[in-house]
Formats: sequence, structure tokens, C-alpha cells
Amino acid sequence: MNLKRVVVTGLGTVNPIGNTVPEFWENALAGVSGAGPITNFDINAIPTKVKFGCEVKNFDAAQYIDRKELRKYDKYSHFAIASATQAIEDSGLDFEKEDLNRIGVILGFGMGGVDSFQEGMDTLNEQMGSGQDLKVTPFFVPRILGSIAAGLISIKYKLKGPNYATSSACASSTHSIIDAINLIRLGKANVIVTGGAEAALGKCGIIGFGVMHALSTRNESPETASRPMSASRDGFVLGEGGGVLILEEYEHAKARGAKIYAEVAGWGATADAYHMTAPDPEGLGAIRVMQEALDDAGLQPADIDYINMHGTSTPLGDIAECKAIKAVFGDHAYEMNLSSTKSMTGHLLGGAGGIEAIATVLAVKNNIIPPTINHAEGDEDEQIDYKLNFTFNKAQKREVRAALSNTFGFGGHNSCIIFKKITD
Repeated sequence: MNLKRVVVTGLGTVNPIGNTVPEFWENALAGVSGAGPITNFDINAIPTKVKFGCEVKNFDAAQYIDRKELRKYDKYSHFAIASATQAIEDSGLDFEKEDLNRIGVILGFGMGGVDSFQEGMDTLNEQMGSGQDLKVTPFFVPRILGSIAAGLISIKYKLKGPNYATSSACASSTHSIIDAINLIRLGKANVIVTGGAEAALGKCGIIGFGVMHALSTRNESPETASRPMSASRDGFVLGEGGGVLILEEYEHAKARGAKIYAEVAGWGATADAYHMTAPDPEGLGAIRVMQEALDDAGLQPADIDYINMHGTSTPLGDIAECKAIKAVFGDHAYEMNLSSTKSMTGHLLGGAGGIEAIATVLAVKNNIIPPTINHAEGDEDEQIDYKLNFTFNKAQKREVRAALSNTFGFGGHNSCIIFKKITD
């Protein structure tokens, strides 16, 4: 079968270090931390040792959604709609000239409207024992649905192509992008709005991940808490936001004179089949997923110049990923740049793959690698090979012919995508 080529023609994001792509990229290259004390709710009113996170700042959802509609949607949908709106505008698509039956929306999520669920349960608990009929907002169900953001974007722009959501924990956004790639490759769509969003930085998220001991407890210095590949790492920092890409069939994009950021070269998807939350200690699932992506792209390990690592700043995860990279890339692993943008944005769970794909695409487009921040000299883990170039603390310029973005999720879900420079 003659598969169609897929390119990236639009980008949009709302995340802890930027409410637009230019702001995000500028701050990422500057090594800005998005972490700080939680302000969205009274963190001291709940039983948790974790008092900080990576919040989205100065975001006005009314710029993207009619103010009368805002209360109908969970914050997760606010982030998704804003990111998608930016990406569509960036792409230059004129929907009046397009066949809307061939434009779809596929978004990833991990927890969906978890704060809206908590709000609804709080309301019901307050009413219990009152002797009256229990009531919650009539928007309770649509607000909590993880698939609703994709539907809302479809409705906003009248896009009638494939429309659904993927959910595979922290690999969700990347799986949504993979589905979009395949639909376009097979000729089922011309354009897919894809990526993901998450808004789990609330009571449930902080308490839930906190009792798992998955989160950093570095309350005295939140801005330095996410420190992938450092020996003193003590867990990830919970983040929020969204990242959306416009994927488009190459000939369709070329015909309309679209700006092309990069070409999608290949993808991989595997399972660890090992543990509910811990990675395979030897990174076996990660090894296979990166090798699958290389095979799909028709590339050799030496063709990859950069990996945006999953790099969560967890004790086990960082070690397993480093082992996997060395196993797949051999001697070339020492010639590549590696970095974890989670050191700046925190971990967006189901939304992580969206913003990290954007960072990977921009590295390919601009020939510059965003750093892994918060590493101090002498803070080395004996199980991590520091001959690898983790791009510590400062962005590095280099030619980036092709780059890979890794995302791994609870449940053993592994997914990755390779982007490369467009050559013709």
C-alpha cells in the first residue's frame, strides 16, 4: 500500500511556562521553571505533604470560549479548546474552502474532568441528609467526560471527520497523535487536530499521586523540584495544560501553500506488561517502542539527533529510560542530545505528549535543543551514565535532522513519535 506522507502545519499550547507557542518556546530555551506554590485552591485545607505544582498562569479561557459557556466545561476542556484554536489559526486553514468531512479531532487525556467530578461529589455530600432531592449541575456528566473536549472542538469548527479521545495514562496524547498519523496515511482524512490536555492539578490529583509517593515533596524549593537524571530527584511535579498539533497530508498542505514545521517520520507503541505503575527496570518496553519507531520511519539510530525524554524525575523511570536509550542507540547515544522538558513544565499526565511533541517539532525546525534544568554538579546517580548529553541547564544549538519524543504511562503503556526535517 502506498501510504501518504504526514506533516505538521500548526501548533498550539497552554502550559505552565507559556500560554502560546512562542511564549512556551522562549521560556523553554531560557530554562524557566513553571513550578510554584499552589494558588488555584486552598492547599492547606487538604491532608497532603505536597504544596506545589506547575500551574497554568494568567490564562483567560474567555479569549477562546464564550463566557456564558465557560461553566459548562471543565478546565481540561478550556486548555484543549485554547490549544486547538491556536493551532488551527497557526495552520492558516480556511475551513470555508475545506471538505470538513475529511477533517477530524483526536485528543488524549489521562483523567479528564476529575475536578468537575470532585466538585459534583462535594455538592452531593453537602446535600446528603437534607431530606430534599439531591441536585448537581446538569452539565455534570459532559464536564467529566474525557472525550468531550474533542467533541467541543469538532462542534466549534463543524469538523465532521474522525472524532474521539484516547486514554493511556501519560502516553495518551502520543497515542492520539499516532492514531491521527495512521488515519492520514491511509487516506481517511486530510487533516487531524490532535494532541491532548489535562487539568488534574487539584485536590484529587495532589492527594492521589501524593499517597502513591509519586510526587516530589520539595516544598522549600518548588522551582527546582523537577530534576530529571539527578541523584536527588524525589518524584515528579504535577502540571496542567494542553498541547495540540495540526497534522496534514503532505500533498494537501503543499497545494494550499501551508507552512510546514516538520514531517512525521514514524511511530511506535508497545507495552511493558510488567507492573501497574513501575517501568520495566531494564526498559524493555521502551527499547522496543523506540526500535519500532525507527523501523517505521525507515531510519537508523545514527539518523536521530535529539530525544525529548519522558524524563519524569522519578527514581526508577529515569534509570530505565536511560538504559533503553543506550540499548537502542549504542555508541550513537553519546552523539545525540537528550533532554526532559518536564523539568520546566512538570508532568501533564495525559497532556504531556502534546506539549512534548511540540517541543520536539520546534527543535527540528529551529536546530536548538531545550535544556533539562535543575541539575547541579555533583548531583549524579551512579546508575545513570553521565557521558550521555542530557543538555543540562542550558539550551544547545545543533543540527537536528530527526528527533524522537518518548511518552510512557502507568499500566506499562509506551508510545513514541519521530519527526524529521521536510526535505522537499
